[in-house]
Amino acid sequence: MGKAGKALKQALVSYGISQNQLAAAMGVGHANVSRWVNEVRDPGGETILQIRTALGQINPAAAEEFIRLYLE
Repeated sequence: MGKAGKALKQALVSYGISQNQLAAAMGVGHANVSRWVNEVRDPGGETILQIRTALGQINPAAAEEFIRLYLE
């Protein structure tokens, strides 16, 4: 557990995106994003795609980094 959370946390920090910004872009609660970032829960496959899409709306480079880190 945690590969997606680590990738997400690093992308958010690298690009100065808050968990609240991501939650708002995804239309989910901040608690969900916090659980992913803190590796309490892993997002499912469909959610990974939703995270990528939301990050892409905020900063396309952050979306690319998230996927790159997740796939490494």
